[in-house]
Amino acid sequence: MDQGLLEVLISRVADSENGDSPGRRKQERPKVSVVIPALNEEPNLPFVLPKIGEWIDEVILVDGHSQDATCAVAHSLLPDLRLVKQSGHGKGQALRAGFEAASGDIIVMLDADGSTDPGEIPLFLGALVAGADFVKGTRFVQGAGTADMSRLRRFGNRMLVYTVRLLFGGRCSDLCYGYMAFWKRVLPRLDLDVDGFEIETQMSIKALSRGLRVAEVPSFEFRRIHGKSNLRTARDGWRVLKTIMRERRRVGRSRRYEREHLGEPEVNLGAVGEHV
Repeated sequence: MDQGLLEVLISRVADSENGDSPGRRKQERPKVSVVIPALNEEPNLPFVLPKIGEWIDEVILVDGHSQDATCAVAHSLLPDLRLVKQSGHGKGQALRAGFEAASGDIIVMLDADGSTDPGEIPLFLGALVAGADFVKGTRFVQGAGTADMSRLRRFGNRMLVYTVRLLFGGRCSDLCYGYMAFWKRVLPRLDLDVDGFEIETQMSIKALSRGLRVAEVPSFEFRRIHGKSNLRTARDGWRVLKTIMRERRRVGRSRRYEREHLGEPEVNLGAVGEHV
């Protein structure tokens, strides 16, 4: 998708400047921030940062205490890039720091290892300006795919997806995938508080349980270009499952409080968030 077409998609109709439409407020296209967590990704950044369109308003790289030249390479590739030094550890904590620093109306999450394609960003933006609050990339619909998932990980992801459908409703087709975009205004409603890879799951669940308009777009996951992933199938799968159960308990407590103190009718948790 070229820049001109994208501009049309994410822009609102401009007000006339001759005063023919009194009372109308000037509206410009939303500002887009891309947040990239990175840890020792020096050899991969040249395959990622140059592919980010020049029309993107802000690129934030959150450095997780890299021991290589990640920061120097990032600045050499994108001199206007904003660098945020991560205070803690883990992908989740890095993303939360990046979200807090972002000044855009829309935030897009992108991986630094070359597994997510910056060329797909317009798909996410198109879904957002069409009415979605939160957009998830999925590897398991027509036009999507993955070159970086073992049979064990594929099976585990499928089981976790079914678990989320059962407990929270919705029709999501992918869960443990970090290519997402959302309006920054919904960030307080997501109320994120985890530090690891499970943040991707927490974001999807909270978007569903908080009643956001959720959409999915097809995405292709490539293999990491250089280096080894920090993802550990068993360890991180267990953390994802614990996150699912913790969010289920939170939603249950919230519904009980509403019934007991606000007089709200009982709600079937399995029907919450029927958007995706």
